[in-house]
Amino acid sequence: MSPKTLTDGTRTGAEQGPSAASAKKWWILAVVALAQLMVVLDATIVNIALPSAQADLGFSDGNRQWIVTAYALAFASLLLLGGRIADLFGRKTAFLIGVVGFAAVSALGGAATNFEMLVTARALQGAFGALLAPAALSLLNTTFTDAKERAKAFSVYGAIAGAGGAVGLLLGGILTDALDWRWTLYVNVAIAVVAFAGGWLLLSNHRDAANSKLDVPGTVLVAAGLFSLVYGFSNAETHDWDSPQTWGFLIAGGALLAAFTWWQTRAAHPLLPLRILLDRNRAASFLAVLISGAGMFGVFLFLTYYLQLNLGFSPTKTGVAFLPMVAALMVAAQIGTTALVPRLGPKAVIPLGFAIAAVGMAWLTGLGVGSHYVSAVLPQLVITGVGLGLVMPPAMQLATGGVAAEDAGVASATVNAMQQVGGSIGTALLNTLAASAAADYLVGKNPANKLVQAQATIESYTTAFLWSAGFFAAGAVIAFLLFRRGVPQQDADAAPVVHM
Repeated sequence: MSPKTLTDGTRTGAEQGPSAASAKKWWILAVVALAQLMVVLDATIVNIALPSAQADLGFSDGNRQWIVTAYALAFASLLLLGGRIADLFGRKTAFLIGVVGFAAVSALGGAATNFEMLVTARALQGAFGALLAPAALSLLNTTFTDAKERAKAFSVYGAIAGAGGAVGLLLGGILTDALDWRWTLYVNVAIAVVAFAGGWLLLSNHRDAANSKLDVPGTVLVAAGLFSLVYGFSNAETHDWDSPQTWGFLIAGGALLAAFTWWQTRAAHPLLPLRILLDRNRAASFLAVLISGAGMFGVFLFLTYYLQLNLGFSPTKTGVAFLPMVAALMVAAQIGTTALVPRLGPKAVIPLGFAIAAVGMAWLTGLGVGSHYVSAVLPQLVITGVGLGLVMPPAMQLATGGVAAEDAGVASATVNAMQQVGGSIGTALLNTLAASAAADYLVGKNPANKLVQAQATIESYTTAFLWSAGFFAAGAVIAFLLFRRGVPQQDADAAPVVHM
């Protein structure tokens, strides 16, 4: 890009010198990645600390799930609104407010003196996360426009999005064991200070959709629809599927989202312009993120149970046990986004990733009561990590690639919403299927027998792993059918402008 001088003699944004501009991009990536890590790991970091928090604050087993669900409900239902706010009022503003707000309510949760205070803080975390996450992803989308640099940036971002849950388990275990459960929330303050300082110094507040207006009816419809959908699936974990609190909210969520889609074709300033969804590769990428989010919970949730309850791992050791998967995911992410997709295209790479992940999860179904980590868990984790590394970062890159700058925030929010809804679906379905498998195994047997009970637990885990493998196998087929052949070419007219 040749230097341009404005009428007042100053040089524009990214044209202050190629080396300075390039260095600034990578510092922006570091800040964005740190903020994204804070949001993603918070979905799991509190899980390991829940027993300690419950003992300290004295809330019931029935209320325990709301510490997790409150975050998911607020995050999922407000994501599209958060993304549009970033487009309308500036990504720097949205990013910094999101970081400060997330840190403040994290401190509130860490200082909680009762259940109500903690669950309120978790809901507010989800709300500020819904503002922060789309702003972070859209900042990458508008900062990295060179194909090679963009691939590297999204390999890092996608790896964090995919491995953040495992990092949360590790960090949650370490903080709970070494300090106190409250530090699983206080740690966000330290992360936020660094992210805020970097964002304040490096980012500029360009408003790409400044001439648009907020679609209030669309915001209400999609927020209520996503809330109902996630709430319905959450209720499936604590109620039967035939409970009105389950199917009633699921039907309501589907109806509200259908109404939202209809309204987007009529609104003068739609919250989610349908042009974002009509690109074939982008739509396939959204589905890939949703399916991978659903299947990943078969890894994190049930394998965490197995490692702690069956193998006797401590919370810290459990987190460490996931590190090989994180490493494999990050290496595969780099190879997939920078080497394979640019040469082979997503139609070859993403289905391959899903197939590899399916093999890893299917192999995990061989777990038994007397299995060992090194032989029965570690190889499968590495294989699954490789597969997910070939799916999530390329899918996230393609889901936001070629989007006009004024739509970058809402497109990024849609990616996050797909991952969150996928996780809610996966958690509900896999928990239900696992519980049914354990109950079926106990039929006609003595449940007081410890060996019988242990085998019933193994049956529940392996059933969840098998269904996760099924999700990934379905993802391989869907991705192969939907992605276009060839290497994706970015439309020069739609390419976002660098705003730093």
